[in-house]
Amino acid sequence: MATYVFSAQIGAMIDKATGELMNDPDAPMATPSVVADTPGYTSPIDGSWIEGRRARRYDLEKNNCVDMGRPAAPPKLRNKRFAQKHNVEHLLDPEVAAK
Repeated sequence: MATYVFSAQIGAMIDKATGELMNDPDAPMATPSVVADTPGYTSPIDGSWIEGRRARRYDLEKNNCVDMGRPAAPPKLRNKRFAQKHNVEHLLDPEVAAK
């Protein structure tokens, strides 16, 4: 993996071993993508103030709740005979149904 250093002579990042430019100096600067945190709100569960994603996860965990923003995967049955007996073949795992 290349190591880059700033060259004050040319005002750009260069490869420490070869001296080649890191990228085209006229190209837009590569910067990390930053996502803003969620705004604060009052918890509908216990009325405490929730500020950010981490506090939301802790609030859900503390109150034994689950995040409905990410629904769980639908159930998949692995036993074909059970599914036929209870008339739920539509819930069979596709690999099992193909056998």
